[in-house]
Amino acid sequence: MQTPSFQEPLANYLHGLGLSKGPIELSPFTGGQSNPTFKISNGNSHYVLRKKPSGLLLPSAHAVDREHRVMKALANTDVPVPQMLAYCEDESIIGTPFFIMEYLDGRVFVDQSLPGLTASERQQIYKKMNQTISAIHRLDYVSLGLETFGKPGNYFARQITRWSRQVREANIAIPNSLNQLMDWLPEHIPPEDKTSLIHGDFRMDNLIFHKTDLRIIGVLDWELSTLGNPLADFAYQCMAWRIAPTLWRGIQGLDLAALGIPSESEYIALYEKQIGRSISEHWPFLMAYNLFRISAILHGITKRAMDGNANAPDAIENGAKAGALADLGWACAQQ
Repeated sequence: MQTPSFQEPLANYLHGLGLSKGPIELSPFTGGQSNPTFKISNGNSHYVLRKKPSGLLLPSAHAVDREHRVMKALANTDVPVPQMLAYCEDESIIGTPFFIMEYLDGRVFVDQSLPGLTASERQQIYKKMNQTISAIHRLDYVSLGLETFGKPGNYFARQITRWSRQVREANIAIPNSLNQLMDWLPEHIPPEDKTSLIHGDFRMDNLIFHKTDLRIIGVLDWELSTLGNPLADFAYQCMAWRIAPTLWRGIQGLDLAALGIPSESEYIALYEKQIGRSISEHWPFLMAYNLFRISAILHGITKRAMDGNANAPDAIENGAKAGALADLGWACAQQ
């Protein structure tokens, strides 16, 4: 593996902070599509570096400053996050803004069917995920100093406009169903307009579980976090029940009862119990909206791959899934 060109200046920066002495080793984490992330090793000490990617970027994308801000604000809450150690805007050190955070030594589950675990363990993991996302939505963002982290109200309209604009600005072919969703969604926004802190990309592989028990010890990848409608955030995670594992990271079509994984309706009911209200009335819109949103994100990954700026080697393959996910979203819109 080629040594990153910024390894020596980064070592000097960490030495100045008192975080390391002498040379460091950098190893990239794989699997992410967005902000390049590295494990920093210095003897028995380990940290994590998260930075913006190089190259021309879309406006407001890859906001590592926002990730650092929100995780620092959550340090003493019921939502587990790694400790933030430093944020640096000086691009002369590694070429982009970056932050340094605690390294959490735990387990990350990528396959949501959780092979190798028992039915009871799977049930507990899904319960812990549900408890954690509802804990995020119950936070008092004003008391955490996050009242300027986003714009309260009118969340769906603003997000639909934003992602539609980015799809069109990419200047590559747009799948037909994605075009249909961009037309349909603004006309069907639910009247409910609650605001909470939302994660924006809450899914199983953005969680770190304890090495031996089933506690969540860290919620990661807050790049898309903001103030917004909590139902959008929760329904985003629930896309897994609508997406087949052969398409992308889903559990649709699996024997969930045999696996010990709750059905979509059971998972929704558990969340409703946590937040104390019913949310099912606008579920078709929420599913259509989220499938539109992930399709728009993957559409952007396709553009970055074509421009040579995508972080992951499978960016082109994942970008090609934008159309299939938009098809699912359009099917939900027709329910």
